[in-house]
Amino acid sequence: MKRIFTLSLGLLISGLALAQTGYKIGAKVADFTLKNTKDQAMSLSQFKDAQVVVVVFTSKNCPYAKLYDGRLQTLANTYAGKGVKFIYVNPAIGLEEGGDTIKELSEQVDTSVSAMPYLLDNQQKVSKQFGAVKTPEVFVLQNSPDGFYLKYKGAIDDNPQVEAYAKEFYLKNALENALAGRPVTTAEIRPTGCMIKKF
Repeated sequence: MKRIFTLSLGLLISGLALAQTGYKIGAKVADFTLKNTKDQAMSLSQFKDAQVVVVVFTSKNCPYAKLYDGRLQTLANTYAGKGVKFIYVNPAIGLEEGGDTIKELSEQVDTSVSAMPYLLDNQQKVSKQFGAVKTPEVFVLQNSPDGFYLKYKGAIDDNPQVEAYAKEFYLKNALENALAGRPVTTAEIRPTGCMIKKF
């Protein structure tokens, strides 16, 4: 009985430690650099002129992420003139996968439709840095004189399957509040999607 309790306690502590990884709301976000689909290095600091940056962890191999492609593109277009920039980060989502190559991802991404940069995170360095656990998962960063700060993380809305049935628009609300300089009332919502299996 004592052994079972000890084991259960250990699992609980491990679970809590895992849940506490990554940035918390209000934390300053460190700069990062990844390669895009043109094999060029891009950094968060390159977006210093944006008022808000949305980092989207996504995967072309995830059905849930595909369901949100159109919605994210619409939001990016809507807020482009308001100082909001979107960055797609493509982590390796499975232990056996190893991630997409630059060539593979460039073939999947239609740059004629989307001007949003797609960055490869095959070593999961940035996804671990942020604490991303699923694709798609979004992180809203507000620009300040001394860097970017996390204002929202989690789900895009409350209905992955059917866009027309969505009633809660978490990402849109976070953007509106961040642009207005207001606190985000719902700052964290658990995302629904494909699990990012950590290496």
